[in-house]
Amino acid sequence: MTTTNSQTIAVDQFVAAPPSKVWRTLTDPELHARWWVPGDIVPTVGHRFHLQMPGWGAVPCEVLEAVPEEKLVYTFNETWTLTWRLAAEGNGTRLFFEHSGFDFEQKSDRDAFNRMGPGWREKVLPQLAQTAAQLAD
Repeated sequence: MTTTNSQTIAVDQFVAAPPSKVWRTLTDPELHARWWVPGDIVPTVGHRFHLQMPGWGAVPCEVLEAVPEEKLVYTFNETWTLTWRLAAEGNGTRLFFEHSGFDFEQKSDRDAFNRMGPGWREKVLPQLAQTAAQLAD
């Protein structure tokens, strides 16, 4: 019997914008391209889409869960899952992000985990927060 050592990147990011703006930033393809990468995302369960990742090309994704202004979950590259949970906090939103499914028995997953953790925390989520905060009403 083999046991899988699955790991998760978790980030807690405050966004100075209400959940409605954060949701739009996560689910509108034009806005999504501003803070991360282009893709044909639609927040509908079962929707299959691609994110255009530099160096990787078109990465297949599928929406698993979509609760407007509360939660968005989708697969990423058929083995990982991205979970975005939004909670109103004061005049903004607390965004809880998880990138799960890294199999540490695979060197490629260990390497990806080590690169992506800092990328999510220091670059991608702060860019999302900035994009959402700049949206007009």
